[in-house]
Amino acid sequence: MIRRIIKINEDLCNGCGACAAACHEGAIAMVDGKARLIKDDYCDGLGDCLPTCPAGAITFEEREAAAYDEAAVKARMARMARMAPSHKASPSAVPHHSERGCPESQLAQWPVQIKLAPVQAPYFKDARLLIAADCTAFAYGNFHNDFIASRITLIGCPKLDMVDYSEKLTEIIRLNDIRDVTIVRMEVPCCGGIENAAKRALQASGKSIPWQVVTVRTDGSLAG
Repeated sequence: MIRRIIKINEDLCNGCGACAAACHEGAIAMVDGKARLIKDDYCDGLGDCLPTCPAGAITFEEREAAAYDEAAVKARMARMARMAPSHKASPSAVPHHSERGCPESQLAQWPVQIKLAPVQAPYFKDARLLIAADCTAFAYGNFHNDFIASRITLIGCPKLDMVDYSEKLTEIIRLNDIRDVTIVRMEVPCCGGIENAAKRALQASGKSIPWQVVTVRTDGSLAG
């Protein structure tokens, strides 16, 4: 039958394994340091793996392929679960966040680093975009609930990465339907780099998109 199925460009694949981890059907495996679609009927064609690939090595194609076999997938996943090593929790083991009463993460996608993010992904459609300096999430205690929630998050530090993010951000804004942009930076001068890159990207994209800048002080409070 002709159906939609993923296609992996091994020349672009960097071997990170993110797609294999994201595939709920176990259709992707790492072989000789590269991602491989191991069997057509394990792939449901929904593409959970696409947005996780930092190299843009995964796309869809329409071709002759075996139908998705849910029963075979369940049997394979059951076998993999039986083969996985079991580990007994030691008394010093860190409890799961739900056991500690910690708030849930609001992160909606991966990766979050600007350098690793694809320029196009399904999660960018009609997205509220958060562009944040790395340090802001550590300095501001309620960062997840106040900023990450209901937004797609991109983070970076131009001083440490020694890179101008404006070109990458321009492509993301230009190629996707972004609703609005929130830029969160620290009050320190070096954080001006990420603010300026985001502003240049907004201008270069040729789109009129609402945006705002929020500054976090070094004591963790919000300026203004």
